[in-house]
Amino acid sequence: MAYSDRKINKLISIVLGIIAALLVAAAAIIAVKHYWPKKENFSEFKNKPKIVEEALAENPINFTALKEQNEDVCAWIRFDSEDIAIDYPIVRAGEEKKEDYYLRRDLEGNYSTGGTVYIQKMNSEKFTDNCTVVYGHNMRNLTMFGTLKYLREKESFDKNKFFYIYVPGHIYKYTIKSAFVYDDRHIMYSFDFSDIHGFNSFVEEVLNPKSLVKNVREDVVINEDSKLVVLSTCTNVDKERYLVVGVLTEDTKTK
Repeated sequence: MAYSDRKINKLISIVLGIIAALLVAAAAIIAVKHYWPKKENFSEFKNKPKIVEEALAENPINFTALKEQNEDVCAWIRFDSEDIAIDYPIVRAGEEKKEDYYLRRDLEGNYSTGGTVYIQKMNSEKFTDNCTVVYGHNMRNLTMFGTLKYLREKESFDKNKFFYIYVPGHIYKYTIKSAFVYDDRHIMYSFDFSDIHGFNSFVEEVLNPKSLVKNVREDVVINEDSKLVVLSTCTNVDKERYLVVGVLTEDTKTK
């Protein structure tokens, strides 16, 4: 019995020792928490951050009014220049109309030798394709694309570096890479722009035109992500076109 009592007493001593150790540890934690610097939360005194939306620029073209007049209007083209007097709406024929419906029709659909500046149905009306071709007549009275011929002269080419395409929600600024006489092939049918090799094949024509009538701006870069707009007009010479190729260099979002 004595041996058993000693065993019980020893066990009780161990338990009491553990309890004492736990009490000491708890007291130490309480002391540390009391004297340790608290991380204050002053959030109730702070203003919640406000999300400030970027102010959008006004689009100078009233597309709502234009589409009320003709729902085929999709964009507007403008040169910021006195000598290249191009400032016109761009149309894209509706599904029920022929591809080149506006070749000899004005904005109201009436016959007109000058037609209307237009793109074809294979191009997006939002100008998001990697290459968009815009057609306009080379008019003798210098309307439509009649003034593009001035870019044949290096002085005029150097002076006129940009043109603009307006679409609902965007102002696109294009820097002119080159302007040159080309053959009359249909560009969108001749190059597979859905394939990088087809795109690069056309870019090679833009960078190194084979024509003697050409101007190229060396400091404008075209890469695989570039978006091009080609302004195409006749030269009044059989099987010739005059092309002005711009590279998208600025996209301003608008209201």
